[in-house]
Amino acid sequence: MAYTTIDDPSVYFQTLLYTGDDNNNRALTNDGNSDLQPDLVWIKNTSGGTKSHQLVDSSGGVTKYNFTDDNSAETTLTNRLDSFDSDGFTTDNHSSVNASDREYAAFQWKANAGTTTSFTESGNNPGGTHQANTTAGFSIVRYTGTGAIGTVQHGLGKKPFWMLGKRLESDDNWSMYHESKGATHRWKINEAGAAQDTDSIFNDTEPTSSVFTLKTNNEVNGDGEPYVAYCWSAVQGYSKFGSYEGNGDADGPVVYTGFTPAWLMIKVYNGNTGGWDMYDSARAADVIFNNNEEMLQANASALETSNDAVQFLSNGFKIRNTTGNQNGDGNSHVYF
Repeated sequence: MAYTTIDDPSVYFQTLLYTGDDNNNRALTNDGNSDLQPDLVWIKNTSGGTKSHQLVDSSGGVTKYNFTDDNSAETTLTNRLDSFDSDGFTTDNHSSVNASDREYAAFQWKANAGTTTSFTESGNNPGGTHQANTTAGFSIVRYTGTGAIGTVQHGLGKKPFWMLGKRLESDDNWSMYHESKGATHRWKINEAGAAQDTDSIFNDTEPTSSVFTLKTNNEVNGDGEPYVAYCWSAVQGYSKFGSYEGNGDADGPVVYTGFTPAWLMIKVYNGNTGGWDMYDSARAADVIFNNNEEMLQANASALETSNDAVQFLSNGFKIRNTTGNQNGDGNSHVYF
């Protein structure tokens, strides 16, 4: 295994699978010996009727929701999560999070236990708060735009490799940065389209160890508008972000990460369209020896489907099918 400063990854990320019971104030506890108080909870039902991906974070609080398969404004809801707990979270009985006999997957990242650091507006630079976990390379940023080119502090102490952000009070697309394509491109996780070559989002300026740059597009930096951005940096032996080329063969490429992935998202690019395909080790029957069959798509409310696309390995993952989304011959793909 690659050298890493993180002895127990489950302290910083876990996937919790659970069956709904239609009860209010239901405390859900993470598995294993490591307590994880989550700061970003991403919930998706995997059985029953279709429901949106539910994203809620401890900086905004348990009543504020965004949806990766939708461009709608942040929504205030009081009947889904009740609290972020020391070893999990508590739900109410809404069908998006806890309907009777419906199956759910909850992806959880730890930032700073809800404690934020404020940064003030300076010149054209938006002010706001960040809640950062520099060990695991994850931060939650909430800021107010200025309508002028400026920088936003992310708190990671090193360059982000993946950033996912959205305007909160308007129906706008998500804007995503991925290091493999760089700041000259913007992705939309709520759509299946290719990366957009534009300077209107990140001003063609790469993020640094302290800030990311925004231009004047209202989707990321409207004057007086509120925004959220989730930021991840790469941590050796724990998280990795990159790209690979498809070969169109069932004996597909092996992607080295240096660890067994617990969560994986793949997106085809180079002019091709395709969903944001999500896999995790918790829903795989046998992670190392069998294919990870169950796939969700971040841009779709659909239930999980089986496609046998990915096999998790002890040091990375291998692509096992020939579809264009994961392994089209000559297709390029980014991964998270």
